[in-house]
Amino acid sequence: MPQESAVYTHGHHESVLRSHTWRTAANSAAYLLDSLRPQMHVLDIGCGPGTITADLAALVPDGRVTGLEHAPDVLEQARATAAERGLTNIDFAVGDVHALDYPDDTFCVVHAHQVLQHVGDPVQALREMRRVTKPGGIVAVRDSDYSGMIWYPQVPGMDDWQRLYRRVARANGGEPDAGRRLHAWARQAGFDPSAVTATAATWCYRTPEERAWWSGLWADRTVSSVYARLAVDGGHATPEELAAIAGAWREWGADEDGWFGILHGEILCRV
Repeated sequence: MPQESAVYTHGHHESVLRSHTWRTAANSAAYLLDSLRPQMHVLDIGCGPGTITADLAALVPDGRVTGLEHAPDVLEQARATAAERGLTNIDFAVGDVHALDYPDDTFCVVHAHQVLQHVGDPVQALREMRRVTKPGGIVAVRDSDYSGMIWYPQVPGMDDWQRLYRRVARANGGEPDAGRRLHAWARQAGFDPSAVTATAATWCYRTPEERAWWSGLWADRTVSSVYARLAVDGGHATPEELAAIAGAWREWGADEDGWFGILHGEILCRV
C-alpha cells in the first residue's frame, strides 16, 4: 500500500490548534449530520484535537466513533476533549489514510474534514475510505479551497499570503485547492458518480471578534508555525517577507470593514 508522502503544511502550533478547536460538527460537517443514526460506527480521519470527533460521538450514542490522526502528539488533546465531555463511545488511533489498518466493510460512516488537501495521494485515500465503509454506508469529505478565499478590503500583502500559502502547500505534496476537486477525485477512486452528492459551504468572519481571532491566528501562524519554517527552508519566503504578511493580516483584522469568506467543497458518497 502507498504510504503518506506529503508534509502537513500547518503543523500543530498553538495558532493552528486555535483554529482546529473552534471546529464543531455543526460548523464543519453540517452536510453529514442528517445522515447519522444513533447506532452508527464512525471513523473520523484527521481528527486533530477531537472537537468534531466528540460531537459525532454525541450524535451516535448507541454507536462508536474512532478518531484517526497521522500525528500522534495531538491525540492527547483529543482524548482530553472526549474525557471532559464524558464520552465513553470514542477511541483514538494513529494511522495513515493511504493504508487504513481496518478490515473491509468496518464502518457505517467514514468522515474526513480538511484532510485530502494535505495528503500525497487523495484518490488512494478515497479508495481506502471506501474500502473500510460498509455497503450502504457513507464516505463524507469536506475541504477548503484556498483560491476560493476572498476578503475585503484589499490590504497590500494579503494577495502575497494567498500565493505563498498555495506555493508552500504544493511544494509539500498537497493540493490547497482541494475543495473544487473532491467530486473528481471520488470518480477516479471508483465511486459511482450517481451516488456522489457534491455541495459547497462557507465560513465567514466579519464581526470585530471574528476578525481579531482569524487574523491573529494567521498572523501568528505565518511567523511561528511549521508553515513558517517550511516557507523559509523551502526558499519560498524570507523571515522579513513573512513578517510583512503577518502585518497585513493584522491590518486587515483591525479594519472595521473587514470581511473574509472561505469556500469549501463537500462530497457525500454512498457506498
